[in-house]
Amino acid sequence: MGKADLHIHTKASDGMLSVAELLDKVVKKGLKTVSITDHDTIDGYLEAQKPAADMGIELIPGVELTVLWKSMEVHLLAYDFDIQDESFLSMIANQKIARRLRMKKIVEVLKKDGVEIDYDEIRAVSGNGNVGRPHAAMVLIKKGYVSSVPEAFIRYLGTEKVKTVETKYIKIDDVIDVVKKAGGVLSVAHPGRLFTMDEVNELLSYELDGIECIHPSHTFTLQRQFTELAKSKDLLITGGSDFHGKNNSDYDPYFGVVTLSQNHVASLRRSAANRKRILA
Repeated sequence: MGKADLHIHTKASDGMLSVAELLDKVVKKGLKTVSITDHDTIDGYLEAQKPAADMGIELIPGVELTVLWKSMEVHLLAYDFDIQDESFLSMIANQKIARRLRMKKIVEVLKKDGVEIDYDEIRAVSGNGNVGRPHAAMVLIKKGYVSSVPEAFIRYLGTEKVKTVETKYIKIDDVIDVVKKAGGVLSVAHPGRLFTMDEVNELLSYELDGIECIHPSHTFTLQRQFTELAKSKDLLITGGSDFHGKNNSDYDPYFGVVTLSQNHVASLRRSAANRKRILA
């Protein structure tokens, strides 16, 4: 039936590969179904539509959304939404603006700590992609402040000062409303990295559709716990490699290895189709 990976990034956000490079790699890894889930943008997905179809790859609309919940940033994966829905497109546009404003504030925090860095330097690294902290990390490496992306996050980009920078990201209630009205489904991204089981259950009380049970950061025990939780609540099971194309990433060796079964893909697509049918 072929394997699926529903968590992949490109240069449209913080990935290192172009859409063409990624799709070539998808074919080489024997993946049948993928979802490009760039951060707060669907530009990579839009670019991939035609070449993916020509290559026989099933491409599911996807995006990894940065959402505010209890003053914290959480990531939700949205899938199979109507890519022409006006409210959804407006939300994505606002998310891009929020990312830029947040990065400008992070630059000011770093400058106050004596780091010589400029927003334009970070934008130059991100190119046409949605700007994010990994791009700032690359600038810090280039300027000799750190030797790796993990070190950049530990010393500069993951500090409490940076974490508490005020953002204009969409609130969880609003994002759920927008995505569902666009006929899409929502899954909690890599919960094992960020939350306790109690926090996961609290997040699910917002009537999300699924849990990303399968992720490189999840141990076998965590994967089993999240899978059992999803089944007990009749939720979708999603998963993927969180591939970014970075040589120094802990996740990238799992591309083509950490995959989702087609049964789960079929359930996701069925749920989204039913939601669209109700909305019609």
